[in-house]
Amino acid sequence: MNLTETDTSLFTRLRFVLVETSHPGNIGAAARAMKTMGFRHLVLVNPRFPDALSHPDAIAFASGAQDILEQAQIVDSVAAALQGCELVASVSARLREFSPPVQTPRELAEDFQRQLTGQAAIVFGNERYGLPNEVVVNSQVLVNIPANPDYSSLNLAQAIQLIAYECRMATQNEVQNPAKIGFHGQLANAEEIEGMYQHLEQALVSIAFLNPASPKKLMPRLKRLFSRTQLETEEVNILRGISKKILDLKNL
Repeated sequence: MNLTETDTSLFTRLRFVLVETSHPGNIGAAARAMKTMGFRHLVLVNPRFPDALSHPDAIAFASGAQDILEQAQIVDSVAAALQGCELVASVSARLREFSPPVQTPRELAEDFQRQLTGQAAIVFGNERYGLPNEVVVNSQVLVNIPANPDYSSLNLAQAIQLIAYECRMATQNEVQNPAKIGFHGQLANAEEIEGMYQHLEQALVSIAFLNPASPKKLMPRLKRLFSRTQLETEEVNILRGISKKILDLKNL
């Protein structure tokens, strides 16, 4: 069954973000993996080689997916790569103490298809070091691929291929078996959620609930709590309104 990939489909709303990728060949292989599953929005954050998208290894490993490389973006920060995204998923084989909710690729894909109304991103780390903790903590989902525990090593393109496949299958399943769900508001994007965290932190400091000199793990725990809720824009606005009221009262 061939799917119609319209401008409102997951195929055009989902971006694949590669952070500090070391080898141009891996970028080309990633482009090939994306294209075979119908995805085309690739963003690179500070790749090691400045000519990563035109490097001969990237073109060779893309193997016919040069159009993905030609359309790809290079940005200088993860925040720039995630601009406008309402849902961000980080991919890691290593679980964190204060990570957001952990999902398999299939669970993530199903959630995308059921709930996503705007842009989303899946973030992949450096081949050797993975993703920094601050990127994972600020995501709404941590994707963990349930591979062989005795040998769980997947290369970058393999991980992208697997997740892109699950996203494609979720789209196909939704066409065949549309889910019956209730009302969902607009999911808050990454910038709105980060602004809420900053506003909330200011309010907690103002009432001496959070000591900035010894913050311990309060904000990571709160981020983990909120990441389980799939915050909507109206909910973020309510929380920011509460924070503003606390700050206003403290300034009287």
